[in-house]
Amino acid sequence: MTTATQPAPTAATQTAKPLLEVKNLKTYFPVKRGLLRTQVGNVKAVDDVSFTVHQGETLGLVGESGCGKSTVGRSILRLIDATAGTVSFDGEDVLEASNARMKQLRKEMQIIFQDPGGSLNPRMTVGRIIGEPLKVHRILNGQALENRVRDLLQKVGLQPQHYDRYPHEFSGGQKQRVGIARALALEPKFIVCDEPVSALDVSVQSQTMNLMQDLKDEFNLSYLFIAHNLAVVEHFCDRIAVMYLGKIVEIADRDTLYKNPIHPYTRALLSAAPSPDPNREKQRIMLLGDVPSPISYFTDEAEGREHSIETTTEERAEMEAEKMEGIEFVTRSSLLDRPPLKEVPGEPGHFVSAHGFDQ
Repeated sequence: MTTATQPAPTAATQTAKPLLEVKNLKTYFPVKRGLLRTQVGNVKAVDDVSFTVHQGETLGLVGESGCGKSTVGRSILRLIDATAGTVSFDGEDVLEASNARMKQLRKEMQIIFQDPGGSLNPRMTVGRIIGEPLKVHRILNGQALENRVRDLLQKVGLQPQHYDRYPHEFSGGQKQRVGIARALALEPKFIVCDEPVSALDVSVQSQTMNLMQDLKDEFNLSYLFIAHNLAVVEHFCDRIAVMYLGKIVEIADRDTLYKNPIHPYTRALLSAAPSPDPNREKQRIMLLGDVPSPISYFTDEAEGREHSIETTTEERAEMEAEKMEGIEFVTRSSLLDRPPLKEVPGEPGHFVSAHGFDQ
């Protein structure tokens, strides 16, 4: 078994230089206490995360709320300042770029936000919202700008006459299409999709993801697709990385991950996803215990207090209450130990936290 401190999560067949390469990314937020607001530790929202995204590829980043997924995406785009690590986009270190250079890089790197309503200025028409990036970067103006915006509206499934309408006149799915059009305005190579369908109805989710797939094929886009539901990314992502409490615990190509999930957290997430086939039998794996508070967990860690990975009294009580035939239990206390990733023998590009091999 080969230990990899800087895992190369791409498949063996992918030999081209990656468009995006993230190495040992860390984003910490200070924890302060007392009258003088003395810093006593850090919340390690992103803790030593590494992965790559190739041109035309979609990497899914999956995990529960609070695991650090969105912070990864925003740190890559420098919407949040990273604490350490490197983010190389097309061979250039994003974290070291000057403000002037970063403005140019933003043409190539865009984001689609989770809340389609909150990300749109209610006082601006849709035409102004989509056209704003083109004006800021002085690419188009006047009639050429308006024509470009109306063309983008059509590409995302809206009508050119929507140009003069305001965000409150649209449904949630239509608002997200406006957000997608805005992200496409500068013709980027890479887009961070920060849970773009989680706030939408199920039927609208499917339409939006089909639209994003069509746009990816048309413009050869690369996506970092952030989600909390493995079922959503099953047919959309080429590779999937699973995060837990600031770290990636498993990463592999889609087919490998769904066929042979190894880490207990990955298996629990997959087991919780509903199946459209009522006759399909699958093992139910239940996560026991409360989600750890990042503030208390990392503050205790900084002050030298160890966390037990043994089953707690509360978890044992919950296990007894939920005990049913055919159900496997995974305790959250056992997931607190997150050693370096190791490559699975015989499965190139499949990396998992070492204790997952013990399952």
